[in-house]
Amino acid sequence: MAHIERRRIRQPDGSGRVRVVTRYRVRYRDESGRQHCETKMRLVDAERRKAEIEVALAGGTWRDPRRGVMRLHEWAELWLPTRHDLRPTTWARLETTMQKQVLPRFGNAPLRAITNGGIRQWVSDLLSSGLSAATTRKAVFALRQCLDAAIADNRLQFNSAIAVPLPTERQKPPRYLSQSEVERLVDEMPPRYCALVLVGAYAGLRWGEAAGLRRRDIDPLRSRIRITSTAVELRGRVTLDNEPKTTRSKRSVPVARSVMRRLELHLSEFVEPTSVPSGGPLFRVWGRRVLRPAVLRAGLDGITFHGLRHSFVAIMVAAGCNVREVSEWAGHNSVAFTLTRYGGLFEDNADAAIDRLDALLGGLSDARESR
Repeated sequence: MAHIERRRIRQPDGSGRVRVVTRYRVRYRDESGRQHCETKMRLVDAERRKAEIEVALAGGTWRDPRRGVMRLHEWAELWLPTRHDLRPTTWARLETTMQKQVLPRFGNAPLRAITNGGIRQWVSDLLSSGLSAATTRKAVFALRQCLDAAIADNRLQFNSAIAVPLPTERQKPPRYLSQSEVERLVDEMPPRYCALVLVGAYAGLRWGEAAGLRRRDIDPLRSRIRITSTAVELRGRVTLDNEPKTTRSKRSVPVARSVMRRLELHLSEFVEPTSVPSGGPLFRVWGRRVLRPAVLRAGLDGITFHGLRHSFVAIMVAAGCNVREVSEWAGHNSVAFTLTRYGGLFEDNADAAIDRLDALLGGLSDARESR
C-alpha cells in the first residue's frame, strides 16, 4: 500500500532569507518489492496520486514512471534491431524514416514527454517544409510503431501518435500501355534487356521479381513463369533468393506462347542465367540508364517499370480474364485490392442488368395492366 509523508523543507527565497515549505511524498513498493517515491506540492495532489498508484498496483497496470524518462533515440536504438518481422528493404526504409524525419524532431525528448499536440505540430511542419503526404504519413506510422513497442515494454501507458490527423495521399491514376506501345518500347531497348520489358508487361512481374529470375523459373513447355524469390538491393549489395513481397506473391504466371518463344530466344542468346547484371551497381541505376532513355526514344515519357505491371493488368482484362485470375497472376494481396486499384478496367455489366430489370419490371407492368 502507498502512504504519504509530510516533509518540511527549508528553501532560500532569493533575498537572503530562508522560508519553510511543505511537500508531500508518496511512498510505495512495486510488485517486486522495490521502493518508489513521488513528491507533490499539495496534499490533494498527493492523495490523488496515492489512490491512482494503489488502483494500478491492484489491477496490475502500474508502470514505473522512470522507464518513460528514456529518450526516444535511445529507445529507437533498442527497438529497431528487434524488428525481425520485416523484410530487409522494409526495415531499411523504416530506419531511414526514423533517422530523417522522426529523430531530428523527437530524438532527444523523453518518451513520456512526447505529446499528441507536439506530433500534430510536427505533421504540420513536415507538410509546410514541402514533404509529400505519403512520406509524412510514413513518418507518423514509424513513430506510432516505436511508441507501441514502448507501451509493450511498460515504458508508456498511451500512444500519443494515435488520433493524429494525417494528410490524404492522392493516388495517381495508373497509366497503361497498349500492346503496340509495349512493342514500341521493346524495339527501343538494348537487345540484352528486352526480356525485362516482356516479363513486366506480359507477365506482370515486379522489378525485384524480374531482376531475380533464374533459368529454372522459366517453364517453356507449360508456358509459365514461376515466382519463387526476388532480387533485393540493400546498401549497394544485390542479393538473390529473398522471400517475395507477400505469400500470394509466390505464384505461377501463364504467359502467351508467342511471348515465351521470345524469352526462349533471349535465354539462348545471352549466357547469364539471371537478369541481374554482374557487379550489382547497374541494379540501382538500370531504370535511369537503360529504361528511361528507351522510354523517351519510344515517346512514352512517364512510364516506369511498375507502369509495365499496370499495363499487364490492362492487357489481361482486355483478353477477358476475370478479376480472380488477374489478382492471382499479378500476385496482389487480395481480390479486393485488385478491384480497388483496377476496378475501372472490368466490365460492370450494367447494360445487362438494365435489360434484366426491364424484363422484370416490364412483366410486372403487363400484369397490372391485365387486371
